[in-house]
Amino acid sequence: MKLYSAKSKRRTQAKECFKTASDCIGTVVPGMALFAITRGQFSMLDAIQACLEQVGPAKISLWTWTIADYEIECFTALQKSKKVVDATLVIDHGARNKNHELISKWQDQFGPDSVRYVCNHAKIATIETSKFKLLLRGSMNLNFNPRFEQFDITEGGADFDLIKEVENELPILPNNCSGKDVYKASRLGDAFESEQLDMFKGLKVWK
Repeated sequence: MKLYSAKSKRRTQAKECFKTASDCIGTVVPGMALFAITRGQFSMLDAIQACLEQVGPAKISLWTWTIADYEIECFTALQKSKKVVDATLVIDHGARNKNHELISKWQDQFGPDSVRYVCNHAKIATIETSKFKLLLRGSMNLNFNPRFEQFDITEGGADFDLIKEVENELPILPNNCSGKDVYKASRLGDAFESEQLDMFKGLKVWK
């Protein structure tokens, strides 16, 4: 995997935002980089939709831990968006039981190979068109949460390339894959000794 050490030359904006995702992001332009602190008034899905309004139709990828009951409506709206032409869902394998129906509908719409099961707690999204390569990341979940949250968006650059490289390396696992297969796909063994991972073995069920 490539390592990137060159200092970014892009101009970075930083702001405190109390309004909508659209207001926070502003105009999407090539080479942009924005860091924001919010009060949780918009979600990752809101940020994706705000970008799609400017740059769509687009290919997207969405990394999430699980999909909570109160996020289902927003998640379903994203699936149905005509501005999404192709999509990949990178989701923690522990969500398979709770989110079985949503994952199944995602696969029906975007294909059986559109889901990657991993050990995941990252909140990341990519939006790609012929002109833009947007990378969104933040502490927020798929829906809004009235707490301090951080949000970043960049266009182009090594960070976007790295996420795409990782996504392309992830194997396509069946819906009934084992936890062992997921651990291997996530390459946890490259970062931990096997005995350190023993306490995490088994499929977690998110309440």
